[in-house]
Amino acid sequence: MDFWLFTHPLKNSKYSIREYSPRRPHLSSNPLTSGINPVNILFIASKASKESRTAVALCPNIARSSGLRAHSERPAGLLDDTFDLRGFRLLQTMIFTIEEINRDESLLPNITLGYRIHDDCGSPEIATKIALALVNGQEETYVDKVCDGPLSISGIVGGAESSVSIAVARTTGSFRIPLVSYFSTCVCLSDKNEYPTFQRTIPSDEHQSKALVHLIQKFGWTWIGTVSSNNDYGNSGMRAFVEAAEEFGLCIAFSESFHRTDSTEKITRIVQVMKEATTKVVVAFAGPGEMRILFAEVLRQNLSGVQWVGSEAWITADFVVVDSGRRFLTGAIGTAVRAQEIPGVQDFLLTIHPSRFPGNPLLMEFWETTFGCTLSFDNGTNEVGSIGRLPQCSGNESLLQISNAYTDLTMDGNSYIVYKAVYSFAHALHDMLSCESGKGPFPNKTCARLSTFKPWQILHYMKSIYFTTKVGEKVHFDEKGNPTAAYDIVNWKINANGSLEVQTVGYYNGSGRPGKELMLNLHQIVWSGGKRQIPRAVCSESCSLGTRKIARKGQPICCFDCKSCADGEISNATDSADCIKCPPLYWSNDRRDQCIAKNIEYLGFTEILGFVLVLLAVAGVCMSGLTAGLFFRHRDTPLVKANNSELSFLLLFALSCCFLCSVTFIGEPSHWSCILRRMAFGVSFVMCISCVLVKTILVLTAFKATHPSSNRIKWFGQRQQRISVFLLASVQVLICVLWLLVEPPFPVINTKFYRETIILECDTGSSAAFYSASGYIALLSCICFVLAFLARTLPDNFNEAKCITFSMLIFCAVWVTFIPASVSSPGKYTVAVEVFAILASSFGLLLCIFAPKCFIIVITPERNTKKHIMGKVDERKF
Repeated sequence: MDFWLFTHPLKNSKYSIREYSPRRPHLSSNPLTSGINPVNILFIASKASKESRTAVALCPNIARSSGLRAHSERPAGLLDDTFDLRGFRLLQTMIFTIEEINRDESLLPNITLGYRIHDDCGSPEIATKIALALVNGQEETYVDKVCDGPLSISGIVGGAESSVSIAVARTTGSFRIPLVSYFSTCVCLSDKNEYPTFQRTIPSDEHQSKALVHLIQKFGWTWIGTVSSNNDYGNSGMRAFVEAAEEFGLCIAFSESFHRTDSTEKITRIVQVMKEATTKVVVAFAGPGEMRILFAEVLRQNLSGVQWVGSEAWITADFVVVDSGRRFLTGAIGTAVRAQEIPGVQDFLLTIHPSRFPGNPLLMEFWETTFGCTLSFDNGTNEVGSIGRLPQCSGNESLLQISNAYTDLTMDGNSYIVYKAVYSFAHALHDMLSCESGKGPFPNKTCARLSTFKPWQILHYMKSIYFTTKVGEKVHFDEKGNPTAAYDIVNWKINANGSLEVQTVGYYNGSGRPGKELMLNLHQIVWSGGKRQIPRAVCSESCSLGTRKIARKGQPICCFDCKSCADGEISNATDSADCIKCPPLYWSNDRRDQCIAKNIEYLGFTEILGFVLVLLAVAGVCMSGLTAGLFFRHRDTPLVKANNSELSFLLLFALSCCFLCSVTFIGEPSHWSCILRRMAFGVSFVMCISCVLVKTILVLTAFKATHPSSNRIKWFGQRQQRISVFLLASVQVLICVLWLLVEPPFPVINTKFYRETIILECDTGSSAAFYSASGYIALLSCICFVLAFLARTLPDNFNEAKCITFSMLIFCAVWVTFIPASVSSPGKYTVAVEVFAILASSFGLLLCIFAPKCFIIVITPERNTKKHIMGKVDERKF
């Protein structure tokens, strides 16, 4: 049985490449492209029963020559003749891994793994032909004591490019042959319905896209450009990146895609678009080949200042070798496969030598490329040769003196994912062979046999492998065949020697807690042009506090204008999409970035206006008290007797209550003060009007009773007067009681009149009760006014009806005027007008009714006689 490890050391290459041939031109003289030779390999590990540790030696054509197979067909566009040092390193890492597994007594005991290499030229077409040839048994057979018989494919490692893996997975999927790739990152390969046998040791582009978006968001970039390769890797990766970018609110300023075989005019146009763009942050989702072509045009047009953000395919690739090109890529940042040191691999890589594997053309070309010399066979002919005149290799050259993409394992983590890919098959096979009879996962609890197992059986174990590598990492695949997503964040810098180096500046863990996935050391990052300051990449500058974003019509959401928040609204964060409405008791400050408590307004005792009104109320009470005292002192005089002293004292008491009730309107409203002010106002004024009304009726009754024997006065005596006042007042008391029971007045916060001010006031509660109480006062006032007006002409030197008429006229005038005045008075001034109306009407009643009497009692006591009151004395004499 054989394991087919189908690999490609370069990530989704789109630039021109060619398969290896024994004789080929030497390296290109182009300083930008020299040193690069992508090698696509088909790696076959031959598993043979191992009676001893010498089994590999029995297959010299496999173990010693590495089994390099050339193919005569080459797709169009594969024109590059450069040698890929990184790809060769990955090939040697595979060989190292196979030999390490073979030396491990605990893993696959008594089993030896071998290998064979094929060149797929990065072409899905060639890869498909190879796959079909292998699964159909059309490969050549091995005539050997151990490795005889046709190849029987049970597993594949590779390919590298997503396009190749897609082609191979579709070809071999129906045979249920497991396929493990270390470079194919296309999101589409996670679809288990279409690719049920595919797994990989490199994270999917879905995770890489999220890592790049987190990285971009970390630096505050929202306006970026994108460039991608026009193949499965670039298109799928860029699609996933754009979806993730839109989810995080990022915008794409321009998006360009190209193939490595596209015309020069298209590449020139793409660079021109980058030059004219309003952003200099460019995310490149492409392979090293595409970047090499693109960067050649960038260098030609001298496009500097671009901050490159790269995917793992090219961010660690060593393809810039000239000084003029290094300064353009300095500061590039991106995601890279996590680098892990593989114990022993460095020594293995440095000990290879053409003398150990004579006739290996791939190794010979590597040696010539690395040391710039020519190797010859014993017959003197140069099978590899070169056009240029290069010195003869001495054979004493040492890789210990060389620093390039082959010897530098710190460049990227690609060797480690190749290492894990090979080990995953070894562990799956080990688990399959460790199955105990009767406890197997297959029908009737059977186990797979080494000599007869099928690919679908090892696929079963591949899906559930869980092992720990020698560096301590736990390896397993999820339900989609993907490993745990983890990336290094790397940055391109120029070191002390003037050459570019890749330095790890952070780490991304896709399984980390939200907000903690990305860890960066910002102080170590160098930006485009060697600067230390993070470049800006925004379409519009951030909206400051107190403003909100307004999208520009026809432009992406990252392009916007800023508008100040309206009154009563704030934005306390930059780039707010909407303003926040302040709570009812708060208002926005001048900067519109904070809600502050509104000004509280009510008519207080400490205010000048409130203090003056209180003084007027106290003055009214004092005047009422003095008048009552004066009347009490002169209670036996004709004037006091004629005006019914009992009603006068009751009226003065009611007026005192009216003056005092005005004080309840001043101060912060509370539940009890709201009730008291309305109840006291209604009852006290009804008492006043009732007393005045009874006085008016008494005057009319007295003057109508012209005959001495008339009983009218008898029927309206002191008792009837008291009952009348009580009954009239009781109606108002009843209304107030019902008011309290139904819906009493209560304090409210009025925020409608002023936006920035809170007015504390009393709500009347039941509107019906309020209007009933007010209407009852108005009714009594009107009746009293009419009766007093009718009695004003009665013959008397001191006709009290005239005084009542004037008092009621003032009373009605004040309250009629109060209605429009209260409506037009804002806030606390409404209360002030109401208090003023109470005081004015009370003073009107007090002065109009009692001032003339007090004048006579105090100033002209000679008029305080019965004759004067009865009109029997001519007033003109006085």
